[in-house]
Amino acid sequence: MESSSSFPTELYFVFMNYDPQYDRLRADRTKRGAHELDVYLSRKHDALLSRTLELGTYTKTCSLVIVDGFKVQITEDQANVLRSAEGVRLVEKNQELA
Repeated sequence: MESSSSFPTELYFVFMNYDPQYDRLRADRTKRGAHELDVYLSRKHDALLSRTLELGTYTKTCSLVIVDGFKVQITEDQANVLRSAEGVRLVEKNQELA
């Protein structure tokens, strides 16, 4: 397998399919609930990336709490792999606004 470091990476947004656990945690407006949601999403998104892409070939920049999604620095080929991953609804390249 070629190292993806020789391919340009760009920032992509990855949005997940409906998840009842996300909805339940998001409904808890307490400080503890917000923390549990952050931890849950971070672990969920990290697990998806680690089982889908080769370790060290991507950089997750953050998990998004307002929607079940995250930002990740990856190649176009990796974006295509994520598009077909179980639980992924949409993978979209970040579009800079002029």
